[in-house]
Amino acid sequence: MRVIAGTYRGRHLKASHSANLRPTSDQLRETLFDVLGPGVSGSRFLDAYAGTGSVGIEALSRGASEVVFIERHRRAADLIHANLERLGIHSGYLVMACKVETGLERLASQSFCFQYVFLDPPYSEIREYHHVLRQLGRSPLIGPESWVIAEHSRHCYLEERYGNLARTRTLRHGDAQLSFYRLI
Repeated sequence: MRVIAGTYRGRHLKASHSANLRPTSDQLRETLFDVLGPGVSGSRFLDAYAGTGSVGIEALSRGASEVVFIERHRRAADLIHANLERLGIHSGYLVMACKVETGLERLASQSFCFQYVFLDPPYSEIREYHHVLRQLGRSPLIGPESWVIAEHSRHCYLEERYGNLARTRTLRHGDAQLSFYRLI
């Protein structure tokens, strides 16, 4: 697993040998950031269910001003810290070791607002997608210019709308899909 582009381009990240983590593939990350384009530079980016931190680290590499990683498993949160340290990244991020719902509530209470929110729960935890997308659909964490992107299995059906969030695009890459949502 490597950083695709930007400041840390080509640098390798540590991966976990745990069966619980399924890192976003290099190709899918490249597709994601090709779609997001130059808007990532200077943005606030949330990497929820962050796993190894590869998506959020890619955002930092491409110039995001701040990235928040939320990962409920302590060992994975430690891996995110190790990957950030490995790249010499010492600022511009926050790692939260808690459930995503709890992290979102804490961030909302601190008046955070993100331009990009990336969700990648374990594919088998379908309820997580629906619950968190509904929570974001009524959350102050996103605004009219924000994008919410969910990575999911092509066998997982996500709704067209979650409250004020509406799906605008879906990209398929092998067994994985990216669903893009905006406020309506």
